[in-house]
Amino acid sequence: MSIGAITVSPAVSQPERFTPAARTDAPAPAAGTGPQESSITKLSPEALKVVEELKARDTEVRQHEQAHLAAAGGLAISGATYTYQRGPNGVNYAIGGEVQIDTSPGATPEETIARAASIQAAASAPADPSGADRAVAAQAQQMAAQARAELSRQDGATGDKVQRGYSIAPGAAPTIDVTA
Repeated sequence: MSIGAITVSPAVSQPERFTPAARTDAPAPAAGTGPQESSITKLSPEALKVVEELKARDTEVRQHEQAHLAAAGGLAISGATYTYQRGPNGVNYAIGGEVQIDTSPGATPEETIARAASIQAAASAPADPSGADRAVAAQAQQMAAQARAELSRQDGATGDKVQRGYSIAPGAAPTIDVTA
């Protein structure tokens, strides 16, 4: 997750795969021979391990970014973008990602507080937030605190006027009118 438009990683799309239709008039190749054999079976045990690790990372990254998107709601500027690594089997696997969200303050302190809460929820949505996620949540918390302070100043200015209207002038002794 990134803050506003500070960091933008280019979206790297997975290549489209073309699989030609099988010919019905051609004889089936013998097991373990020919180009129809799966490329996975040709990989060394070490390469197979790398592919499994990349698959697991790909799943983790996609779930992480989807959690951000689901919690961001209308604040999401874009869908998730991913960075990829090509595995030994020639397939691209997501190894990193981000979701850009609008972190601008609202028009009023109340709106800013609500937006900050949404930003904080989106940043903290994944089960295991990254350091960048925690930083965005902290910035949202700071933005909310500033908005609360501004709201307090506005309420204080209004409250002082009301208080002054009902208070006794400084230095005047309170009087009680007992004649009725």
